Amino acid sequence: MTFSNVEHARVWFITGASSGLGYEFTKKALELGDKVVGIARNIEKLNELKSQYEEMLLPLRLDVTNRSDVFATVETAIKHFGKIDIVINNAGNMIMGMIEEFNEDEVRSQMETNFYGAVWVCQAVMPYLRTQGSGHIIQISSIGGLISGPMSGIYSASKFALEGFSEALAQEAAHFGIKVTIVEPGGYWTNLYLKMGFTVQNQEYDSLREELAKQYSTDSVDSDPKLAAEAIMKMINSENPPLRLILGSIVYDLAIENAEQRISTWKEWESVSRSAEHGIPAPEGYGIIE
Repeated sequence: MTFSNVEHARVWFITGASSGLGYEFTKKALELGDKVVGIARNIEKLNELKSQYEEMLLPLRLDVTNRSDVFATVETAIKHFGKIDIVINNAGNMIMGMIEEFNEDEVRSQMETNFYGAVWVCQAVMPYLRTQGSGHIIQISSIGGLISGPMSGIYSASKFALEGFSEALAQEAAHFGIKVTIVEPGGYWTNLYLKMGFTVQNQEYDSLREELAKQYSTDSVDSDPKLAAEAIMKMINSENPPLRLILGSIVYDLAIENAEQRISTWKEWESVSRSAEHGIPAPEGYGIIE
C-alpha cells in the first residue's frame, strides 16, 4: 500500500501494539498514512497487519520491563525510520485482588510493566526527541490512575506512579518542545479482560466481593476501542494538547465527582492544615545545600 504523503508521514512508536487499544492506535495511524513501530511481546498479529501496510509498519518484539532491550529497540526504530514523532506507552497488565491477597511477584509484575516499562521507554526516546526539538509522548493511564478502589489497589498504584512521573516529565520535556499527555480511559472491550489475573482469594473478603459483583453487573458499560483511537487522533492533531485527557462519559463524571470530594475535604480540614505550618529559622546544622 502506498500513500501520497509518505515523505511527510509521522512515525509512531507504540508499545502493547498487538492487541486492545494499542492495536487500534496502530491501525488508525496506518490508515491515515503514518508509519508505525509496533512493539509487543508477541508480534504475530502485527506481522499479519504488515502484509497490508508493507514498509509503513515495523513490528518489533520487546518486553518493556527489560531496560537494555528497550534502549536497543528504540535505536533500531530510529535507524529504520530515521525519527520518532509520537510515542504511546500502552503496554500494561492488570491483576485484581484485595491488597492483603497479593504476593510479592504479583505486586512487582504490575509495577514492572505499567510503571517501569513506561519509564524505560521515555528515557530511551528522550535523547532523540530532544535533538529533534519536537515529539509527543502519550502515557496510557486509566481512570484507576485518578481513583482507586477495592480489588484494583495495586493496579491503581502502578497508574498513580505513571501519572506522577509523567507530570514531572511533561515539565522537563516542554523545555525542549516536547509534549506529554496522560490519557485516562474508561472501559473498552479489549483483551485486557481476557488476560486479567486474579490473586488467590481470602475467604474473609467474600462478602465484599459479592457487593462489588452487584455493582459491576449493573454499572459496567464498555465501549468499542476504535472510539479511543479516534479521540487520540483528535488530541494528537490539536495545537494545544492537554496534560490529561479522560476518555469516556462515565469516567469523566466519576473524575469530576472525585475531584470535588477532595476539594470539599481539604476545605473542611483547612484550619488544621494551615495550623501545621509556621516558618522558623533553620535549626543549627541545617545549612543550605549548594
